[in-house]
Amino acid sequence: MIKTAIVTGASRGIGSAIAHTLAKNGWSICANYNEGEDNPNAGADAAELCASISAKGGRAISLSADVSRRSEVDEMVRCARAQLGEIGLLVNNAGIAHYSQFQDITDEAWQRIFSVNVNGVFYATQAVLPDFLRRHEGCIINISSVWGQNGASCEAAYSATKHAVIGLTRSLAAELAPSGIRANCIAPGAVETDMLAPLGDEGIAAVKEQTPLGRLGSVWDIAVVAAFLASEGASFITGQVITADGGFTL
Repeated sequence: MIKTAIVTGASRGIGSAIAHTLAKNGWSICANYNEGEDNPNAGADAAELCASISAKGGRAISLSADVSRRSEVDEMVRCARAQLGEIGLLVNNAGIAHYSQFQDITDEAWQRIFSVNVNGVFYATQAVLPDFLRRHEGCIINISSVWGQNGASCEAAYSATKHAVIGLTRSLAAELAPSGIRANCIAPGAVETDMLAPLGDEGIAAVKEQTPLGRLGSVWDIAVVAAFLASEGASFITGQVITADGGFTL
């Protein structure tokens, strides 16, 4: 089993926790990041993540790439392969949110969220697939959302992209299973990350109240699910959507 993983959007939040947890389980990590207006410290955060992994005896590199640009994704995968060896796991975590009433969504906003949340999964998966197909093994984990299973008021664009990720995951699982490649999806509920900030204190309190476990999820709650899906213990699991939401969608 090739234990080199690419984790997109790994500079913070769920992606960072997944990278840490995989490293703890013996994976070499390529931590992808993209520095922009919404994440100006991404490069420094990714470097700190890799330093932390290295300090604990792990192996990690950080590589910049905007997942919405195929050329940058291809170059990231090429560099990761050159520095860490063949890729055995891809975690498509990079994503952005968009909050607005449907009639106010601009063409630019619609295209941008699809380019990151859907095209990013498409580009990264195509980039690693030749290695997977040649070896007849590999694992893909896509991060969707409970809003990829249900509609969400004022989050139509985000919800649409996360539904698309689930559909793509299931299709990939069916197509790639004969080649020994697994594809699964995690649908987090309300997790304590920067993505919740636009809800404000009242909105976050309401989400907690709607969650049977009575709390927000932590990034580590999602990371342990990813680590399990990447493990030999999940070798008979493919095409599944694992919901981790504290009972929010019961």
